[in-house]
Amino acid sequence: MSCYEEKPGKSMKDWRALIHLKIGFVVGVLFVLLTYLVFSQHTAISGLNGDRGQTVDSRFSREWQGGVQHDGLLLRDLRSRRRRPHQQHSSIGGPRPDQSIRAPRVEGPAVLPQDHAGRQDSHRDAAPGQVRRPGVHGDPHHPGLPAVVFALGGLTGNFWHDFNDVLVPLFIASRRYGGEVQLLITNMRARPWWPAAYGTILRGLSRYDAVDLDADDAHVVRCFPHVTVGIHQHKDLSIVPEWSPGGRLATPDFTRFLREVYALPRGAPASLVQEPAGGKRPRLLLIHRGHSRRIMNEEEVLQVAEESGFEASVMDLRRDVTVDEQARAVNSFDALVGVHGAGLTNLVFLPPGGVLIQVVPYGRMDVIATLEFGVPAKEMGLKYLDYEVGAEESTLLEMLGPEHPAIKDPLSVHRSGWDKMTEFYLKQSVRINITRFAPTLAQAIDYSVRAPQQVVRTLLQ
Repeated sequence: MSCYEEKPGKSMKDWRALIHLKIGFVVGVLFVLLTYLVFSQHTAISGLNGDRGQTVDSRFSREWQGGVQHDGLLLRDLRSRRRRPHQQHSSIGGPRPDQSIRAPRVEGPAVLPQDHAGRQDSHRDAAPGQVRRPGVHGDPHHPGLPAVVFALGGLTGNFWHDFNDVLVPLFIASRRYGGEVQLLITNMRARPWWPAAYGTILRGLSRYDAVDLDADDAHVVRCFPHVTVGIHQHKDLSIVPEWSPGGRLATPDFTRFLREVYALPRGAPASLVQEPAGGKRPRLLLIHRGHSRRIMNEEEVLQVAEESGFEASVMDLRRDVTVDEQARAVNSFDALVGVHGAGLTNLVFLPPGGVLIQVVPYGRMDVIATLEFGVPAKEMGLKYLDYEVGAEESTLLEMLGPEHPAIKDPLSVHRSGWDKMTEFYLKQSVRINITRFAPTLAQAIDYSVRAPQQVVRTLLQ
């Protein structure tokens, strides 16, 4: 009997030990997970443009890569971090809004040194905006200036990516300062010509020369009361007011800014400024492409545009002229026509109330075309029209034959991935069917000539 009574006691004791073991295991797992989350939060600031992160409070002190942080965020060894592309999203379509909001941003008091630990004494007394060298009293040229750090590289160098990935996001980040901001560029050796090409825009955003951070020697220390590290794309060529600092900016603010800095004379198309009878016809610009996505029958397109009522011209908008000249040229037109591609980025220079006609290549490219140019055009106050090319108008039909999957089933090509899609649909050229295209031109001229008077009043306010 006593033997029978001992067994339950022993069993209960073992059961309690097992419970304690399980509780200890769960606590240990939770502790490891908490440690990982805390570490991940602190390392979210390690990237420049393109990483995911959050705004952080920089009022803490810790050692980081051999440096010591005092009353501000120490950003050391940026050179090892800024080799990544400017953005991580695809060149077509862009990131989802939730990705854009969480793009990496470090805002707050900051010290940007290029030296090793132990140099902090050299910048301890530096005034904001001041550059000091160890043992030398620096000259505080512009004390109190905030700064914005952004990177080149990636897909910059393409006109669309220059605006979409850098210039529009840079406008969002720096416009609030009214020119009183220092622009800091990293990875500039990838595009050494870039600051000169877009110098008019950079000077419009800052009254001070942009600084090449890569050119700083090892002893340069830059101090600022507030630094934004990384710039953020909202949507393709567009600004979401709710996501901009203070909710004060929208897409039309960017195009208005371009007209100001480039001194573009036209803020409305010719027909909307109520010119006297007998004035010039609306002007249409056809974008010439020299390689892929060419319009093979440009002369026919120009002729039907003239017959529709436009004064039509063709122009090669590659960067063999300065952006300043290009902006003034495009602003003199009322309508812009071109095959999907970087040249259509010139829509930013059209006067509000103008017309954009996008020729969409064959291959179910309509969604991509609309996101990259159609939606931004409408937000810029332009009339957007598209013309979708049929298989019989594409050079792909002759090259591949009617039974090829790229002709019979474009969606299957899209499912094969970006490389396959670009191999076929971004390397074709088109011969526009003038009979099919004429109604699109008729819509454009009808809008240009007979736009409602309320549109006139809205645009001229």
